[in-house]
Amino acid sequence: MDPTLSKKSTVEKWQRAAVLLHKLNAIQFGEFVLASGKTSPYYVDLRLAPSYPDLFNKLANLCVDMIKREIDRTIYKFAGVPHAGLSLATLVSFKLKSPLIFVRKEKKTHGRMKMVEGLLERGDHVVLIDDLATTGGSILDAGNAIRAEGGVVEDAVVILDREEGAKKMLEANNIHLHTCMEIGAVVKYLRDANLLDEKQYSLVMKHLEQT
Repeated sequence: MDPTLSKKSTVEKWQRAAVLLHKLNAIQFGEFVLASGKTSPYYVDLRLAPSYPDLFNKLANLCVDMIKREIDRTIYKFAGVPHAGLSLATLVSFKLKSPLIFVRKEKKTHGRMKMVEGLLERGDHVVLIDDLATTGGSILDAGNAIRAEGGVVEDAVVILDREEGAKKMLEANNIHLHTCMEIGAVVKYLRDANLLDEKQYSLVMKHLEQT
């Protein structure tokens, strides 16, 4: 772990990133129907980030700082959770000069019929990378695929936690979730910066309390 990465500096970095996400409509507020069929007073689309290199670089740096600060291991590999986590994992692994593997959404139907691509050896410690966490299901699926091929998965890093149960569920499956931002803190900061009105803020917080 790197003690030189101060808490104040980290907070300032995610706050600047949150403002950029809002400005570029990667975080929107209103009424949205999610893939699950549930409604939400906000919508997050971090797949927009790679289209804005400066923002994407800031988000990757948040992950790098998180890994240096919280994951006490000098040798590990990174794995992108399909599909949104793949580009982020690529940039993070490049910055940290660490090997990259990635997990398929579905097993190949030919050749070696692998679920995990890249060099994975039994006993390798793998850190999962994804853009956001909601329930944690896709992160756990990726972790289980790597574990099935002999990898060790104890940590996952995401840009944003939607605070809908992912952390608790993953902990129950021996994966510690490291989050660069949490939606509750993000909306509070946007409100305090006069970028989000009190009514919309209250709707989001009520939504979080009910999940």
